[in-house]
Amino acid sequence: MIPETKQAAVARALNEAFGVKDVEDIRPLTAGLSSALVFRIVVHNRPYLLKVITRTDEISDPTRQFSCMKSGADRGIAPRVLYTNIEDRLWITDFVEARPFSAQEALFHLPGTLRRLHALRPFPHTGNYFDKIDRFIRGLAKSLPESEAENLFDIYSRVTEVYPRHDESDWVSSHNDLKPENIAFDGDRMWLVDWEAAFFNDRYLDLAVVANFAVNSEADEHAYLRAYFGEPAGEYRLARFFLMRQILHILYAMVFLPLAAAAGKAVDTNQDAPDFKDFHRKMLAGEVSLADADAKLKYGLVHLKQIQENLQTPRFQDACKSFTRRL
Repeated sequence: MIPETKQAAVARALNEAFGVKDVEDIRPLTAGLSSALVFRIVVHNRPYLLKVITRTDEISDPTRQFSCMKSGADRGIAPRVLYTNIEDRLWITDFVEARPFSAQEALFHLPGTLRRLHALRPFPHTGNYFDKIDRFIRGLAKSLPESEAENLFDIYSRVTEVYPRHDESDWVSSHNDLKPENIAFDGDRMWLVDWEAAFFNDRYLDLAVVANFAVNSEADEHAYLRAYFGEPAGEYRLARFFLMRQILHILYAMVFLPLAAAAGKAVDTNQDAPDFKDFHRKMLAGEVSLADADAKLKYGLVHLKQIQENLQTPRFQDACKSFTRRL
Protein backbone atom coordinates (compact mmCIF):
# COMPACT_ATOMS: atom_id res chain seq x y z
CA MET A 1 0.00 0.00 0.00
CA ILE A 2 2.90 2.35 0.78
CA PRO A 3 5.06 2.70 -2.37
CA GLU A 4 8.38 0.89 -2.05
CA THR A 5 10.26 4.14 -2.57
CA LYS A 6 8.53 5.65 0.49
CA GLN A 7 8.61 2.68 2.88
CA ALA A 8 11.90 3.64 4.55
CA ALA A 9 10.69 7.21 5.04
CA VAL A 10 7.41 6.02 6.57
CA ALA A 11 9.32 3.65 8.88
CA ARG A 12 11.45 6.59 10.07
CA ALA A 13 8.34 8.66 10.67
CA LEU A 14 6.65 5.95 12.74
CA ASN A 15 9.76 5.40 14.81
CA GLU A 16 10.34 9.10 15.51
CA ALA A 17 6.69 9.96 16.12
CA PHE A 18 5.58 6.88 18.07
CA GLY A 19 8.57 4.63 18.72
CA VAL A 20 7.07 1.80 16.62
CA LYS A 21 8.10 -0.06 13.48
CA ASP A 22 4.67 -0.62 11.97
CA VAL A 23 1.05 0.49 12.17
CA GLU A 24 -1.81 -1.53 13.61
CA ASP A 25 -4.08 -0.62 10.71
CA ILE A 26 -3.82 1.39 7.51
CA ARG A 27 -6.52 2.48 5.06
CA PRO A 28 -6.20 4.76 2.00
CA LEU A 29 -8.37 7.87 1.88
CA THR A 30 -9.48 8.74 -1.64
CA ALA A 31 -12.16 11.42 -1.29
CA GLY A 32 -10.08 14.32 -2.61
CA LEU A 33 -8.54 15.04 -6.02
CA SER A 34 -4.98 15.50 -4.79
CA SER A 35 -2.21 13.35 -6.27
CA ALA A 36 -0.76 12.87 -2.77
CA LEU A 37 -1.22 9.52 -1.00
CA VAL A 38 -3.28 9.92 2.16
CA PHE A 39 -3.86 7.18 4.74
CA ARG A 40 -5.71 6.69 7.99
CA ILE A 41 -3.28 4.81 10.21
CA VAL A 42 -3.75 3.41 13.72
CA VAL A 43 -0.92 3.44 16.25
CA HIS A 44 -1.33 2.63 19.96
CA ASN A 45 -5.07 2.20 19.28
CA ARG A 46 -5.43 5.80 18.07
CA PRO A 47 -6.08 7.00 14.50
CA TYR A 48 -3.76 9.41 12.73
CA LEU A 49 -3.44 10.76 9.22
CA LEU A 50 -0.35 10.04 7.11
CA LYS A 51 0.21 12.10 3.96
CA VAL A 52 2.86 11.25 1.36
CA ILE A 53 3.52 13.73 -1.45
CA THR A 54 4.32 12.06 -4.76
CA ARG A 55 4.43 15.06 -7.09
CA THR A 56 7.32 17.50 -7.46
CA ASP A 57 6.12 20.91 -8.63
CA GLU A 58 5.18 24.36 -7.35
CA ILE A 59 1.74 23.31 -6.11
CA SER A 60 3.11 20.35 -4.17
CA ASP A 61 5.91 22.29 -2.46
CA PRO A 62 6.13 20.52 0.94
CA THR A 63 7.90 23.43 2.66
CA ARG A 64 5.02 25.80 1.92
CA GLN A 65 2.36 23.19 2.71
CA PHE A 66 3.87 22.34 6.07
CA SER A 67 4.43 25.96 7.03
CA CYS A 68 0.81 26.87 6.27
CA MET A 69 -0.61 23.74 7.90
CA LYS A 70 1.52 24.23 11.03
CA SER A 71 0.28 27.83 11.34
CA GLY A 72 -3.30 26.56 11.10
CA ALA A 73 -2.64 23.84 13.67
CA ASP A 74 -1.10 26.35 16.09
CA ARG A 75 -4.26 28.47 15.74
CA GLY A 76 -6.55 25.48 16.32
CA ILE A 77 -8.09 25.32 12.85
CA ALA A 78 -6.00 22.42 11.50
CA PRO A 79 -5.34 19.05 13.21
CA ARG A 80 -2.29 18.76 15.46
CA VAL A 81 0.95 18.00 13.63
CA LEU A 82 2.94 15.10 15.12
CA TYR A 83 5.69 14.62 12.56
CA THR A 84 6.96 16.19 9.38
CA ASN A 85 9.92 15.60 7.12
CA ILE A 86 10.27 17.99 4.22
CA GLU A 87 13.02 15.96 2.52
CA ASP A 88 10.94 12.77 2.69
CA ARG A 89 7.83 14.76 1.67
CA LEU A 90 5.53 13.30 4.30
CA TRP A 91 3.89 14.10 7.62
CA ILE A 92 1.58 12.74 10.29
CA THR A 93 -1.27 14.64 11.96
CA ASP A 94 -4.15 13.82 14.22
CA PHE A 95 -7.06 12.19 12.41
CA VAL A 96 -10.45 13.85 12.76
CA GLU A 97 -13.39 11.45 12.83
CA ALA A 98 -15.52 13.63 10.60
CA ARG A 99 -19.22 13.49 9.87
CA PRO A 100 -21.27 15.13 7.13
CA PHE A 101 -22.47 18.61 7.95
CA SER A 102 -25.34 20.74 6.74
CA ALA A 103 -25.31 24.12 5.04
CA GLN A 104 -26.72 25.59 8.25
CA GLU A 105 -23.84 24.16 10.29
CA ALA A 106 -21.35 25.50 7.74
CA LEU A 107 -22.99 28.92 7.88
CA PHE A 108 -22.75 28.91 11.68
CA HIS A 109 -19.19 27.63 12.13
CA LEU A 110 -17.16 28.64 9.09
CA PRO A 111 -17.18 32.47 9.20
CA GLY A 112 -15.26 32.35 12.49
CA THR A 113 -12.91 29.67 11.15
CA LEU A 114 -12.19 31.79 8.08
CA ARG A 115 -11.56 34.83 10.27
CA ARG A 116 -8.94 32.91 12.24
CA LEU A 117 -7.40 31.55 9.06
CA HIS A 118 -7.17 34.96 7.42
CA ALA A 119 -5.65 36.50 10.56
CA LEU A 120 -2.65 34.14 10.47
CA ARG A 121 0.85 35.45 9.81
CA PRO A 122 1.09 35.96 6.02
CA PHE A 123 1.60 32.76 4.06
CA PRO A 124 4.20 32.59 1.25
CA HIS A 125 3.39 34.81 -1.72
CA THR A 126 3.45 32.67 -4.87
CA GLY A 127 2.41 35.31 -7.40
CA ASN A 128 -0.88 36.77 -8.54
CA TYR A 129 -3.72 34.25 -8.37
CA PHE A 130 -5.51 35.64 -11.40
CA ASP A 131 -2.39 35.46 -13.56
CA LYS A 132 -2.15 31.77 -12.64
CA ILE A 133 -5.81 31.22 -13.48
CA ASP A 134 -5.44 32.98 -16.83
CA ARG A 135 -2.80 30.47 -17.89
CA PHE A 136 -4.57 27.53 -16.27
CA ILE A 137 -7.94 27.90 -17.95
CA ARG A 138 -6.41 28.53 -21.37
CA GLY A 139 -4.76 25.14 -21.15
CA LEU A 140 -7.91 23.41 -19.97
CA ALA A 141 -10.13 25.03 -22.58
CA LYS A 142 -8.66 22.84 -25.32
CA SER A 143 -10.93 20.04 -24.12
CA LEU A 144 -14.10 22.11 -24.60
CA PRO A 145 -16.03 22.93 -27.77
CA GLU A 146 -14.43 26.03 -29.26
CA SER A 147 -17.61 28.12 -29.10
CA GLU A 148 -18.15 27.25 -25.42
CA ALA A 149 -14.54 27.99 -24.53
CA GLU A 150 -14.72 31.37 -26.26
CA ASN A 151 -17.96 32.18 -24.46
CA LEU A 152 -16.46 31.37 -21.06
CA PHE A 153 -13.30 33.36 -21.85
CA ASP A 154 -15.48 36.32 -22.80
CA ILE A 155 -17.38 36.17 -19.51
CA TYR A 156 -14.16 35.67 -17.55
CA SER A 157 -12.59 38.69 -19.25
CA ARG A 158 -15.62 40.87 -18.53
CA VAL A 159 -15.43 40.07 -14.83
CA THR A 160 -11.67 40.19 -14.34
CA GLU A 161 -11.35 43.47 -16.24
CA VAL A 162 -13.34 45.22 -13.49
CA TYR A 163 -12.42 43.04 -10.50
CA PRO A 164 -9.51 44.54 -8.45
CA ARG A 165 -7.26 41.61 -9.26
CA HIS A 166 -4.01 43.45 -8.52
CA ASP A 167 -5.13 45.20 -5.34
CA GLU A 168 -3.43 43.26 -2.53
CA SER A 169 -4.96 45.29 0.30
CA ASP A 170 -7.49 42.45 0.78
CA TRP A 171 -4.98 39.64 0.44
CA VAL A 172 -4.53 37.33 3.43
CA SER A 173 -3.32 33.86 4.40
CA SER A 174 -5.68 31.65 2.40
CA HIS A 175 -6.45 27.94 2.10
CA ASN A 176 -7.79 28.30 -1.47
CA ASP A 177 -9.45 24.87 -1.67
CA LEU A 178 -12.15 24.77 1.00
CA LYS A 179 -14.45 22.25 -0.66
CA PRO A 180 -16.37 19.95 1.73
CA GLU A 181 -13.74 17.18 1.44
CA ASN A 182 -11.19 19.55 2.97
CA ILE A 183 -13.34 20.50 5.95
CA ALA A 184 -13.64 17.94 8.74
CA PHE A 185 -16.53 18.53 11.16
CA ASP A 186 -16.30 16.54 14.37
CA GLY A 187 -19.74 17.62 15.56
CA ASP A 188 -18.37 20.52 17.56
CA ARG A 189 -15.88 22.40 15.36
CA MET A 190 -14.63 22.63 11.80
CA TRP A 191 -11.07 21.55 11.00
CA LEU A 192 -9.34 22.57 7.76
CA VAL A 193 -7.28 19.84 6.08
CA ASP A 194 -5.23 19.37 2.88
CA TRP A 195 -3.21 22.59 2.74
CA GLU A 196 -1.70 21.81 -0.65
CA ALA A 197 -3.07 24.98 -2.30
CA ALA A 198 -2.51 27.36 0.64
CA PHE A 199 -0.75 30.65 -0.07
CA PHE A 200 -1.17 34.42 0.27
CA ASN A 201 -4.26 35.36 -1.73
CA ASP A 202 -7.45 37.39 -2.08
CA ARG A 203 -9.66 36.75 0.99
CA TYR A 204 -12.76 36.63 -1.22
CA LEU A 205 -11.65 33.37 -2.83
CA ASP A 206 -12.02 31.37 0.41
CA LEU A 207 -15.27 33.21 1.14
CA ALA A 208 -16.63 32.36 -2.30
CA VAL A 209 -15.60 28.68 -2.23
CA VAL A 210 -17.35 28.13 1.10
CA ALA A 211 -20.40 30.05 -0.13
CA ASN A 212 -21.00 27.44 -2.83
CA PHE A 213 -22.39 25.08 -0.20
CA ALA A 214 -23.12 27.37 2.77
CA VAL A 215 -25.00 30.28 1.19
CA ASN A 216 -28.38 29.45 -0.29
CA SER A 217 -30.24 32.76 -0.15
CA GLU A 218 -29.74 36.51 0.05
CA ALA A 219 -30.40 36.32 3.79
CA ASP A 220 -27.70 33.64 4.12
CA GLU A 221 -25.26 35.83 2.20
CA HIS A 222 -25.79 38.84 4.45
CA ALA A 223 -25.57 36.70 7.60
CA TYR A 224 -22.43 34.95 6.34
CA LEU A 225 -20.54 38.13 5.47
CA ARG A 226 -21.71 39.93 8.61
CA ALA A 227 -20.46 37.04 10.76
CA TYR A 228 -17.11 37.09 8.95
CA PHE A 229 -16.54 40.86 8.91
CA GLY A 230 -18.20 41.56 12.27
CA GLU A 231 -20.43 44.20 10.66
CA PRO A 232 -22.79 44.57 7.68
CA ALA A 233 -20.84 43.91 4.49
CA GLY A 234 -21.84 47.07 2.64
CA GLU A 235 -22.02 47.68 -1.11
CA TYR A 236 -18.33 47.25 -1.94
CA ARG A 237 -17.88 43.94 -0.12
CA LEU A 238 -21.14 42.54 -1.50
CA ALA A 239 -20.14 43.45 -5.06
CA ARG A 240 -16.63 42.02 -4.69
CA PHE A 241 -17.95 38.83 -3.12
CA PHE A 242 -20.52 38.41 -5.90
CA LEU A 243 -17.97 38.89 -8.68
CA MET A 244 -15.55 36.45 -7.08
CA ARG A 245 -18.34 33.88 -7.02
CA GLN A 246 -18.81 34.37 -10.76
CA ILE A 247 -15.08 33.90 -11.36
CA LEU A 248 -15.30 30.62 -9.45
CA HIS A 249 -18.28 29.45 -11.49
CA ILE A 250 -16.26 30.00 -14.67
CA LEU A 251 -13.15 28.37 -13.20
CA TYR A 252 -15.01 25.28 -11.97
CA ALA A 253 -16.73 24.87 -15.33
CA MET A 254 -13.36 25.16 -17.08
CA VAL A 255 -11.75 22.66 -14.68
CA PHE A 256 -14.36 19.95 -14.28
CA LEU A 257 -15.71 19.69 -17.83
CA PRO A 258 -12.23 18.91 -19.26
CA LEU A 259 -11.60 16.51 -16.37
CA ALA A 260 -14.81 14.70 -17.27
CA ALA A 261 -13.76 14.61 -20.93
CA ALA A 262 -10.37 13.20 -19.96
CA ALA A 263 -12.16 10.49 -17.98
CA GLY A 264 -14.09 9.44 -21.08
CA LYS A 265 -17.34 11.35 -20.59
CA ALA A 266 -18.99 13.01 -23.58
CA VAL A 267 -19.23 16.72 -22.76
CA ASP A 268 -22.42 18.27 -24.10
CA THR A 269 -22.84 21.72 -22.57
CA ASN A 270 -26.43 21.90 -23.82
CA GLN A 271 -27.61 19.04 -21.62
CA ASP A 272 -29.58 19.71 -18.47
CA ALA A 273 -27.54 20.42 -15.36
CA PRO A 274 -28.47 19.42 -11.79
CA ASP A 275 -29.81 22.06 -9.45
CA PHE A 276 -26.98 24.07 -7.88
CA LYS A 277 -28.24 23.95 -4.30
CA ASP A 278 -29.28 20.31 -4.44
CA PHE A 279 -25.96 19.17 -5.90
CA HIS A 280 -24.01 20.92 -3.15
CA ARG A 281 -26.37 19.52 -0.53
CA LYS A 282 -25.53 16.05 -1.80
CA MET A 283 -21.82 16.87 -1.66
CA LEU A 284 -22.18 17.87 1.99
CA ALA A 285 -24.12 14.70 2.75
CA GLY A 286 -21.39 12.57 1.20
CA GLU A 287 -23.73 11.37 -1.56
CA VAL A 288 -21.51 12.75 -4.34
CA SER A 289 -17.77 12.27 -4.82
CA LEU A 290 -15.93 14.41 -7.35
CA ALA A 291 -13.53 11.53 -7.86
CA ASP A 292 -16.29 10.03 -10.05
CA ALA A 293 -16.22 10.98 -13.75
CA ASP A 294 -19.98 11.45 -13.97
CA ALA A 295 -19.90 13.72 -10.91
CA LYS A 296 -17.13 15.80 -12.52
CA LEU A 297 -19.29 16.29 -15.59
CA LYS A 298 -22.33 17.26 -13.58
CA TYR A 299 -20.34 19.62 -11.37
CA GLY A 300 -18.91 21.42 -14.40
CA LEU A 301 -22.41 21.76 -15.84
CA VAL A 302 -23.77 22.97 -12.49
CA HIS A 303 -21.35 25.90 -12.49
CA LEU A 304 -21.77 26.58 -16.21
CA LYS A 305 -25.52 26.84 -15.75
CA GLN A 306 -25.09 29.09 -12.70
CA ILE A 307 -22.87 31.63 -14.45
CA GLN A 308 -25.18 31.66 -17.47
CA GLU A 309 -28.14 32.44 -15.22
CA ASN A 310 -26.30 35.03 -13.16
CA LEU A 311 -25.19 36.93 -16.26
CA GLN A 312 -28.83 37.81 -16.91
CA THR A 313 -29.44 39.33 -13.49
CA PRO A 314 -29.42 43.06 -12.65
CA ARG A 315 -27.00 42.27 -9.84
CA PHE A 316 -24.31 41.19 -12.29
CA GLN A 317 -24.60 44.44 -14.20
CA ASP A 318 -24.69 46.48 -10.98
CA ALA A 319 -21.64 44.75 -9.54
CA CYS A 320 -19.62 45.34 -12.70
CA LYS A 321 -20.70 48.98 -12.79
CA SER A 322 -19.77 49.37 -9.14
CA PHE A 323 -16.16 48.49 -9.89
CA THR A 324 -16.08 50.25 -13.24
CA ARG A 325 -16.82 53.51 -11.38
CA ARG A 326 -13.74 52.87 -9.23
CA LEU A 327 -11.36 52.39 -12.16
